[in-house]
Amino acid sequence: MQKELLAGKLVDRKSKFYAHLYKIDNLDDDVAEIQKIHNKKYKKAAHHCYAALIGDNEDSRNDGEVGSPGRVLLELLHEYKLDGYMIMVSRIFGGIKLGQGGVARAFRNSGRGVIKAYLENQ
Repeated sequence: MQKELLAGKLVDRKSKFYAHLYKIDNLDDDVAEIQKIHNKKYKKAAHHCYAALIGDNEDSRNDGEVGSPGRVLLELLHEYKLDGYMIMVSRIFGGIKLGQGGVARAFRNSGRGVIKAYLENQ
């Protein structure tokens, strides 16, 4: 069962990054369900990148995006010791290329923002 904990939005050079933090208990089932939700909710998004961590099991996906955003998001889950969590970031392209570093930075900033806001409200 997945539960959305917090969502946030970051705009970087007209691209919109919608970050959502979830509490999950089943890696395969919850990831698939959350992907369906994001595909429906953000139809204009070119990329839905995520990272999930449960115990020794982890998963991440770049969804064709440059800059390895799945790995970047997974690093955040490890950094904040968020076991049993998933972070999904959907990007709607704004027409300005950010480059690999810019994309990685935007995904990291949007993910970190939603994680920090969640932890501060605990």
